[in-house]
Amino acid sequence: MTAESVAPEPMWLVAANVVRWRRYGPGGQELRPGTKSYRGGAKVYVMGTYGGMAHAEVSTIGRGRGSARWISIDLGSRHLHTFRPELVYSPAVLRRAEAGSVASPTREEAEKLAVLLERLAADYRDSHYRAPHSTACFCHTCPVTPG
Repeated sequence: MTAESVAPEPMWLVAANVVRWRRYGPGGQELRPGTKSYRGGAKVYVMGTYGGMAHAEVSTIGRGRGSARWISIDLGSRHLHTFRPELVYSPAVLRRAEAGSVASPTREEAEKLAVLLERLAADYRDSHYRAPHSTACFCHTCPVTPG
């Protein structure tokens, strides 16, 4: 059995979803689906954070928008929601996490990080534009009303 055929050990990571619609443009009055790299609703894994705790940037692993191949990019936490701990078994994700020198956190550490990132991302979304939403807003924080 070769070293490459051995499956990596499962690892606790923080999973999140990309916002379906994000505010864009002057005052955030325009909406765009997902991000440039990820489709709206795509599941991503957080490898780490940086950039100060006021506007946390996160390093992510997920399926890219165009090719559906696994990519690793840095992203503003305001573009993510529903942070949660998850035990990851996918060899592709685990290889990228190991290449990024991600320390394997315990479940409790992943839970604490998920709660912190959810709060910071919500604060970051609210403070980023400092302008009211448009009347027909479908961004993550606005309730969708059938009409």
